[in-house]
Amino acid sequence: MSPKTDKATMLEIDGREVRVSNPGKVVFPEPGLTKLDLVNYYLAVADGALRGAAGRPMVLKRFVKGIDEEAFFQKRAPEKRPEWIDTATLHYASGNSAEEVVVRDAAALAWVVNLGCLDLNPHPVRAEDLDHPDELRVDLDPMPGVDWSQIVDVAMVAREVLADHGLVGWPKTSGSRGMHIYARIEPRWDYREVRLAAETLAREVERRAPGLASAKWWKEERGESVFVDFNQNAKDRTVASAYSVRPLPDARVSTPLDWEEVRDSRPELFTVSTVLRRFAERGDAAAGIDDAAGGLDALLRLAEELGPAEKPPKSSDGSGRRQSTMPLIEIARTKTKPESLEALERWKAKHPDVAALLEPADVLVDGMRGSSSLWYRIRVNLQHVPEAQRPEQGALEADYDPWAGREWNT
Repeated sequence: MSPKTDKATMLEIDGREVRVSNPGKVVFPEPGLTKLDLVNYYLAVADGALRGAAGRPMVLKRFVKGIDEEAFFQKRAPEKRPEWIDTATLHYASGNSAEEVVVRDAAALAWVVNLGCLDLNPHPVRAEDLDHPDELRVDLDPMPGVDWSQIVDVAMVAREVLADHGLVGWPKTSGSRGMHIYARIEPRWDYREVRLAAETLAREVERRAPGLASAKWWKEERGESVFVDFNQNAKDRTVASAYSVRPLPDARVSTPLDWEEVRDSRPELFTVSTVLRRFAERGDAAAGIDDAAGGLDALLRLAEELGPAEKPPKSSDGSGRRQSTMPLIEIARTKTKPESLEALERWKAKHPDVAALLEPADVLVDGMRGSSSLWYRIRVNLQHVPEAQRPEQGALEADYDPWAGREWNT
């Protein structure tokens, strides 16, 4: 890796100059990775990283205060940027629009990393056609208590469902606990149709792997299963792309795999240091993804056959909100995840007999999107607690308001 220094470093990348500010700043204390180390990592794997992110508008997820602090999400491209940084203007259902960064080459990749972007979060569309995704994203999100072997089993079923409907799945670790499977598609369907196809795939995976996989949208209804998160295909969603470094202490990387190595892999095996060696030795496992575009006709036909997904009942209070079928109580709302987990432990100390009856999947930790960053909500599903022992909803252990102080347009 490059020498560590506190002064700005100028890099020449394919004839363009990129300034790396504060290059000696330690971003990952455990492996000792600096900001310049991360820039050099992305340059070393640029062929693979650009295959996943190039040409796509990108939300900038910036960790300006390090991995121990929540990132903030920046949709709009910084006003001060090199003239060679491309942009595209996206329009959202809310009526808002944002001119977002479009990474085209290694220099632009280094530039966004210098802004504090550890992982890359591109939309599933190309800048040349913002209305028709060219990527179907299958996000396998394990509930607490689910081990890697179950994730692999569900991944194999998802691969089979994709293949049965004319699509090729390309697996990669999510960089956290789960797995992503991407399928290139011809850009002929709009977001609504792509999301419907993804939801249909999720329902078919659940049908073929009952108890192992779930397409249920409400977390408390999934049990110890792998959620096939079809909503990652909604218009406003982005997912960490290939070779993204995730904000975990070991600098874990979202890494493309061959199907033959999926079962023996583990997310923790793929870090900045190991992926650098892997990429130098074998290149990108997803090198053929752009040559395998398929269609959605078969999945959309299956959607017609299955009919609409079952919807939960509405609340009786007249609000129009859905009514959970599970006995839920809310424990806390906090600014950070550690605060929420501390609040949970306080609640457990007050209710030890109840806490002893909870299964791992009964504790629901939700990362909620605020105006520019995440906040956290903790709920407990009391389904495994006898009704007579269930505590009532009480005052929250912590009650953070993510909207406090914000002025609303009327």
